[in-house]
This record gives sequence, structure tokens and C-alpha cells, in this order.
Amino acid sequence: MLHRLGTFAVRRAKLVLVLTAILLAAAAVAGFGAFGKLAGGGFDDPGAESTHARQALADRFGGQANLVVVIDAGRPVDQAVAQGKELTRRLSAEPDLQGVASYWTTGAAAMRSEDGTKALLVASIGGDFDDRTKVVERLVETYGGSHDGLNVAIGGEAGVNHDVNAQVGRDLLLAEAIAVPIILVLLILAFGSVVAALIPLAIGTIAIFGTFAELSVMGSLTDVSIYSVNLTTALGLGLAIDYALLMVSRYREELGKGSDVAAAVIRTVETSGRTIVFSAATVAVALAALLVFPLFFLRSFAYAGIGVILIAMAGALVVLPAILAVLGHRVNALRLPWAKGEPKTVAPFWGRLAALAMRRPGITAVPVVAGLLLLATPLLHVEFGTPDDRVLPTTATSRIAGDALRDDFRSDDTSAITLIGTSPVATADITSYAVRLSQLPDVVRVESAAGAFANGKPAGRSPADARLVADGIQRLAVVTNADTRSDTARDLVTAIRALPGPEFLVGGNTAQFMDSQHAIGSRLPLAGGLIALTTFLLLFLFTGSVLQPIRALLLNLIGLSATLGAMVLIFQDGHLSGLLGFTALPLDTSMLVLLFCIAFGLSMDYEVFVLSRIKEHHDSGMALVPSVTEGLARTGRIVSMAAILLAVSFFAFGTGSVSFIQLFGIGSGLAILIDATLIRGILVPAAMRLLGRRAWWSPTPLRRLHTHIGITEHGPRPSPEAAS
Repeated sequence: MLHRLGTFAVRRAKLVLVLTAILLAAAAVAGFGAFGKLAGGGFDDPGAESTHARQALADRFGGQANLVVVIDAGRPVDQAVAQGKELTRRLSAEPDLQGVASYWTTGAAAMRSEDGTKALLVASIGGDFDDRTKVVERLVETYGGSHDGLNVAIGGEAGVNHDVNAQVGRDLLLAEAIAVPIILVLLILAFGSVVAALIPLAIGTIAIFGTFAELSVMGSLTDVSIYSVNLTTALGLGLAIDYALLMVSRYREELGKGSDVAAAVIRTVETSGRTIVFSAATVAVALAALLVFPLFFLRSFAYAGIGVILIAMAGALVVLPAILAVLGHRVNALRLPWAKGEPKTVAPFWGRLAALAMRRPGITAVPVVAGLLLLATPLLHVEFGTPDDRVLPTTATSRIAGDALRDDFRSDDTSAITLIGTSPVATADITSYAVRLSQLPDVVRVESAAGAFANGKPAGRSPADARLVADGIQRLAVVTNADTRSDTARDLVTAIRALPGPEFLVGGNTAQFMDSQHAIGSRLPLAGGLIALTTFLLLFLFTGSVLQPIRALLLNLIGLSATLGAMVLIFQDGHLSGLLGFTALPLDTSMLVLLFCIAFGLSMDYEVFVLSRIKEHHDSGMALVPSVTEGLARTGRIVSMAAILLAVSFFAFGTGSVSFIQLFGIGSGLAILIDATLIRGILVPAAMRLLGRRAWWSPTPLRRLHTHIGITEHGPRPSPEAAS
């Protein structure tokens, strides 16, 4: 099949390039429409109790208070009554706000700071994520900052989402402005010529715009996260570089053997094309595991990742050979002044390193494994969380509001645990239930239509504008001093859900956090099992060995554990927080899952690159040691350069100001470098030496199965006549 594909690309090269240009233009037009269809959020399980509670709250009560305005009067707020009431009146008149309430209209002590100089105003914004973000943007422009002696900071869930979206957009532009020029320079250095260096950018452009068009279609059919754009740009460019390096290097190697252009292109597609097919498959199946999670934030990365992988693969197998066929020997045009003679396709350093590791496998491998396991030890105290305002820099408006809520107010009513009835409940039953709720540990008070309760006793009336009953359906608010992500708050939600009484849906920030954690945690074994099984099957089809997939999985697990341990050390424990400018927090569970899948897939990408040449030499009759050293010598330079270029693309995200994006970028870049150097350069040859002849072993039935269904690169070498 690959032979026929290479022959077609050679014979119809100009037609392929013309059709590609037309399709690329169409994809660019369609792709620009994707941005209006992509959504924010996606961190909640749509089937969870807290999600149903949130929807019921929106349907019956206009939604939970998702906008929090912290108003700093610079003096006692009781001396700014006129200004406070006027601000409340203006916001109450805003058509997009519901349930506007402030300290000056309710007199609630919890809405005044402990020092008496700040007050709260809360409201709810309806609509979807994007609608709420647009409303907040207008409110920030109109009311943010200093007004009539009051300093206004807009926060809450809606404010945080607005600030995160805006900051991520700015950070992405900055990351691309940093990464693209560096990558271009490195490409020119890697290829030794300007013309060859432009080929990966061409394939990357195809992959990125093609995926944008795919996301436009997906966005019309289902929810797709706006954050998938980040993965599309980084992975599209990175895979294009990987595949182009592999293809161009092999093409140059074939030309160096004396093959003509047509034969060199076809042989390149046969050999490197096979590697790319398996490489793309391993990355795709790793990302496909994200589809088992109900959170559309994670599912969106599967949509984007699988799309960009398949399009990059198609570009490398069809468009790139056509480019090579048209360029011919001009692929080396515009060489650098010091790049004389034929471009080198062998890196002796990596061959010598592999030879050293195979001569002394224990001495070379044990320190590396010990170092990686040591780096993984912080995983033993990892803590999990979901993003809040603290992922933003301290200068962000919603972060200022969030810090004020945590530092200056006794309790944050907007983070109360919310209970929504599923059917009408009698007042007497509500009173009894609210009393029992107020007696639970760490409850400050319970607000209900029957009144407020604290420590089992009445505590006055609930604010009249809290709208705690609608059409007989009751709403209760359980206020606590505990941080919404703390064990104390989670224990309280568990206790509320276990408390006998009327049937209520339990929602609010803590309940949403718990349900999201459960949605991810309960499906992790399935996702991990699918990744391991599909990777094993693919590598078996690739190698015919059952030990090679096991070795690859074990080494990748060691490398990824070290990467995740480093992320705990940096982003949870706070090392480098001063340099990178973030606040240390429990790690975002969704981002860790995404990081694992991306890093695992890319690790297998390089595994296939290296293993393909080792197996090629092994199948030609070479002994174990020379096949491994020669394979590393042929691929080490490709893998190391590809890793550096891809790491630059991901590390550029570390220049941003949203901590979970920094974690993703730095973690992905670190995983790639660890894999391309320590794993591929030292542990793979050492493990191969320890396995010896058993490295290619399979039981007899599986060997026969591989003979029938395994994909090999063997086939007739094309003659000039066949290619013409």
C-alpha cells in the first residue's frame, strides 16, 4: 500500500500540490469560523448531581450567584451608603443581571468585611459560558476600577472565567511569537538549508488549518473547548516537524545511496511512511482515551488531537512526498554557508552512547532509573483540585476580588453549598431539615424560606431577595467558612448528601469539584487500560514481539512518573513559583490527565521512530548490538532535534500567566526531553542488551499471527521505470 502511495505521489506530484492548495484555502475559511463555535468551561460532569442542581437553580431561580463584586470604600462602608445604593441600583437595572443584592440593600453582616471597609454585591448571569463572558467584559469596562469614591473589583465564577479566557488568548499569542521564530531558526540549523526547513512549516500549516476546519464542524455538533486550540497549534507544528525530519532525512539518505529522485521518494514512503503510520496511531490511541471522560474539556482535546494527528500524517504521506518529488535535489537549496557536502544522516554520538549503554547496561541504566524514580517521589503527596481565581496573576481583577473574599470576609456566601428540592416540601419539614443541617460540623448558618438557622437555632430571617422558594420548590444555602476545595468542605457535602430528610439535589462549587473528581477518577482505570492495551497491540503489529511493547510501556511509565513528580514539586509545592509568577495550588486533575495522555503519546512517537530503524537492521540480519547502535545512530539526531523543536513549542506556554496552562506546557516539554534523551539514548539500548535475543520473542501462535496481519516495510524496491 505504501509503495503504491509513494508511486502515486511521484507520478501526480503537481496535481497533489494543486489539490492541497485548494483544500488548504477551504480549510482556512472554514477554520476561522471555528472560534465562534468553541466554548469555555467544560470542567463539570453533565450527568452529575451537582450539574442537575445547577440546571434546576438556573431554571427556577435564575441561576446561582456567579458574579461577585468586591467594593472597597476606603473608609467604613456604612459611611458610603449613598454611593453603595446607587451602584446597586445601576447594576440592578442591567438587563443581563438577576438577583442583584449588596450589603447596602440587605444589611447582611457577612457581606461586610471584618475591618468594615469593603462590601459585597452579588448577582447571577444567565446564558451559556460565552454569553456570561461577554456580559462580564461589558461590566468590567463600565463598572471596574474607581467610581464615585468606590473601588470596584469584579470576580466570582463568571469574572474568573472572563479573565482566564482573556489571559489565555494573550498568552497564546505571546507563546507563538516566541516559539515560531526560534523553531524556524532551529529548523534551518537542523536541515542545513532554508528550502528543507520550510517543508515542516508547510505540513504544520496543513495540519493546523485542517484541524481548525474539523473543530468548526465538531463545534456545530457538540460542545468543544476553546482550549483545544492551544493543543492544535502546538501539536500540529510539532508532529509536522517530527514527520518532516524523518521523511527528509530518509530521502537524503536514499539519494546518498545513488537512488534517483523517484526511487528515493518511493523508498522513503515505504520505510519512513510505515513508521509515521504507527507513530500517528500510537499518539492517536493515547488521546482517544480522553473520550471515556464525560467532561467536554477533556473530550475536546481528543477531538483536536486525533484530528491534527491524522491530518499531519496524511500531509506527511501524500503532500510531503509530492513536495520532495517536485524539489528533487533542490531540497538542499539555499544551504547555510558552513553546510558543505551532502547533509549528514548519521549521528555518531548517539551510536556511541548506545554502544556504551549496551556494554555496561547496569552501570549506565541504574543511575538513570534511580534519578527518574527520585524525581517521581513527590507524587506520593500529590493533591488534586480544579482551577479557581488563583490560577491568575495577582493583578487580575477577579484574583483581586478572590483574595479579598478569602482574606477580609468571614464567609463567602457565593460559595455556599446549594440544595434544590426535587418536589414541593412543607414549611415544617423545611424548618426541621434546616435545623439539622445547621448542626453539622463547620456550618456557619443555613438559609431557607423558613428563616436562617445556626447551631440548631433560629438566626433571624433570610434575605428577602434570596428567592429561596419558587412554585413550591425550596432552595437552601448552607454557608461554611471552609475553603471550597478543602477536605473540610468535601466532608460537609458528603454529610449533607447522607443526611436523612426531604429529597434535595446538592450543588455549589464544592459539590461540583467532588463530582468532577469522581467523574475523572472513576474512569481512569478504563482510560489507562485502553491506552496500555491498544499500545501493546500496535507495537506487537509493528515489531512482532510481545516483550518490546512491555519494555516500552515500562520505560514510558518511569519517564512520565518523573515528569508528573516534577510538576508536583513545581506547581503544588511552589518551587520556581517566584520565577514563573504563579500561586502554588493543588494540581488541576483534568490538566494532569491531559498531560499524561499527550506525553505518553509523544513518547511512543519517538519509541516507534527508534524501534523502526533497529528492527529494519535486525530484519536485514544484523546482530543485536550493531542493529541497536546503528539504529540509534540513524535516528538519534532526528529524535533529539524533533524533541528540542517540539519542546520549544510547549515550553513557550510557560511564559504565560495562567498556572494550569504553564503546567501543561512545561510538563509536556519536560516529558519530551526526558524521553528523547534519557529514555531513548540510555535506557532503551540498555534494556535491549539485557533482553538479548529475547527482545524479539513471541509465542509461536502470535508469531504466526504477526506473519499474517503484521505490517512490514518489505517489498520490492522501486525501479526508475516503475516510478516514471
